[in-house]
Amino acid sequence: QVHVVESGGGLVQPGGSLRLSCAASGRIFSIGAMGWHRQAPGKQRELVAAIRSSGATNYADSVKGRFTISRDNAKNTTYLQMNNLKPEDTAVYQCHADEVIFYSGPQRLLDDFWGQGTQVTVSS
Repeated sequence: QVHVVESGGGLVQPGGSLRLSCAASGRIFSIGAMGWHRQAPGKQRELVAAIRSSGATNYADSVKGRFTISRDNAKNTTYLQMNNLKPEDTAVYQCHADEVIFYSGPQRLLDDFWGQGTQVTVSS
């Protein structure tokens, strides 16, 4: 099985910064893409940023120029550097690992995995 664990959330003032980390562990052969979604109370979950193993990235328009996603393929880890945070960035941020090829016993399988989420609160 594969586990995805986030860290780095918390409370920050508007204009501040936070760095989220996400690590996937298990008998992983490869991960196609890693990324972050977020969901605020009363709102739909939205994609924040994603990065493929090639390094190609995509961002939600609302975070372009403020958030940067990066990835360490050797460690199956992704990071989300969030700068100039705004109150509207307040949400639960969930990491996901997509197109994961992993071993279960002798079998090689393909699936997607999500973390539990980490709370980010931007407030003065």
